[in-house]
Amino acid sequence: MVEIFQNYVGTGMIVALFLVALVYLFLCEKDKNKRILFVYTPVIVLLLFFNPLFYRIFYEILGSEIYFRIIWLLPLAVVVAYAVVHMCVRLQGKVRTGFALICAVVLILSGKLVYSSPLYSPAENTYHVPQKVVDICDAIEVEGREVMAAFPTEFLLYVRQYTQGVCMPYGRTVLMGYYDDFHGLIMSEEIQVEELAQMAKASKCHYVILPEKTVLIGDMEAFDYEVFDSMHGYVIYVDNSIYRGL
Repeated sequence: MVEIFQNYVGTGMIVALFLVALVYLFLCEKDKNKRILFVYTPVIVLLLFFNPLFYRIFYEILGSEIYFRIIWLLPLAVVVAYAVVHMCVRLQGKVRTGFALICAVVLILSGKLVYSSPLYSPAENTYHVPQKVVDICDAIEVEGREVMAAFPTEFLLYVRQYTQGVCMPYGRTVLMGYYDDFHGLIMSEEIQVEELAQMAKASKCHYVILPEKTVLIGDMEAFDYEVFDSMHGYVIYVDNSIYRGL
């Protein structure tokens, strides 16, 4: 729970502002309905999230992979915005203006531009995904069937956005700090072919997509793999032992 929350808070500044806003509204907001919406509800969500018993029940029913989505119920932006407006109403003249400007600057400095991530890039097509995703998915798709493919990290946000016909053995949770052995192996600069084949076959992957610069130690053909195609700096390997069944 703590690790999930640490991954969620980022720089921590916006959460700190949220907690300050909660305390302020608890002390200063007198309207009962607004207290329920802006104070009690967020507190209940936090208490549930950090409740070990609730976590265990949730884990038994749905697993831990989506537990972080409970935090999405926290109305951080709404609570902070309402607290700032509430305080501005109580202030007058230049003090109000100065306070509003300071709050705006603090909010800007509390995070970073989401598009600064290397996982985002300018749109290259009408699908708003990198062209390499379109080309590789088109190359490996089989009409009327789903195929399983292991991709490097830079593909994870886009494959399912582009097509439902290509599935992956791991998802975007690895970008949030959840380690996956198979993904970790795919992202290695040097890969033992035997270990790669074992993990890929265990995940029933029809394809394994690797950067051309990846050093493979061993013979892929010895495990019934061959080069299916090569494009955009990536090599697509196909597992003939299961591809024949498509």
